[in-house]
Amino acid sequence: MKCNRSDNNSNDRLPGARQSTMLFTPKLVGESVECIMKQLSLLKVLAAALLLAALPSACSKETGHNNHGAEDHSASGTDKPAIASADEGMSSGGHGNHGGSHNDHAAQAEDQVKASFTFDSEAPIANEETELTITIAGEDGVPISDFTENHEKLLHLIIVDHSLGYFNHIHPAYEGGGKFTIKTTFPAGGEYKLFADFMPAGGSAVTKSDWVEVSGKASSHSEVKPDKALVKEEAGKEVEMQMSSSKAGEEVTLSFHIRAADSKKEITNLDPYLGAVGHVVILSEDAGEYIHVHPIDEHAAGPVASFATTFSKRGVYKIWGQFQHEGNAFTVPYVVNVTE
Repeated sequence: MKCNRSDNNSNDRLPGARQSTMLFTPKLVGESVECIMKQLSLLKVLAAALLLAALPSACSKETGHNNHGAEDHSASGTDKPAIASADEGMSSGGHGNHGGSHNDHAAQAEDQVKASFTFDSEAPIANEETELTITIAGEDGVPISDFTENHEKLLHLIIVDHSLGYFNHIHPAYEGGGKFTIKTTFPAGGEYKLFADFMPAGGSAVTKSDWVEVSGKASSHSEVKPDKALVKEEAGKEVEMQMSSSKAGEEVTLSFHIRAADSKKEITNLDPYLGAVGHVVILSEDAGEYIHVHPIDEHAAGPVASFATTFSKRGVYKIWGQFQHEGNAFTVPYVVNVTE
């Protein structure tokens, strides 16, 4: 806005004043003030317009900042290279790589760990007590000295005869230096298979087995035949086993319903056996496949104890369910046929 000055007419001059000199008369001053006020008002309007024009941009920038933060957070969780996870694990104490080491150990445990089974005499004799020593060592022959308890024991030893008619689940004592010892008796001569089930410290569960020959009169070899009914009576208990599937390669739930044999009353106060409601050991007919199964709910107390497992191939399997009630442990055997 351009302010117009008043013309230099006679009314704006004082008498006798020079023409080149402009004097501020009241009228001129008033016009100047009015002009200035109009300019200030216009400036206020322009400033308000500029402020309004700037607000959408400012709001857009602020919203963008919030979204940018969310995008950054999301990107840090999804776009980070896989190696970064391992680096983070190392920076927080090596937990990430530690987990990887566990997986590698688990994959190689069977090959890296060796077990030898020796007796205090050249060969055990049927019905005579003998001392068995199990020595656990690494692939280099150096004894493994540290083990982790698995269901209250450092080592579980399963012994079966050649026809799977005899079953024994015992726990050798650890003597140190990778050596476990126990005194036991074999009921008859012939071949027995020993399964040592243990967990080296920092590793995963390992099972090592070997056939041993016991001198003396051998028991007759009985064929392993599937049971027609999966209801057995043992130690005053009636135990019925149900299988959710009998197909190889599928996850199978084994459910044991436990009742009193005489009254058929359900038993709801099973004792913990080795820290759980029960244990299940499964062997293929030729004892070539060994499965040690722990319960789905370890703290259950009956009348049902359930276990989940998988049979890798078709064939005949023998199953031993082990439980404890009122301080007395009992073992219930079953033979099943697994189809393809």
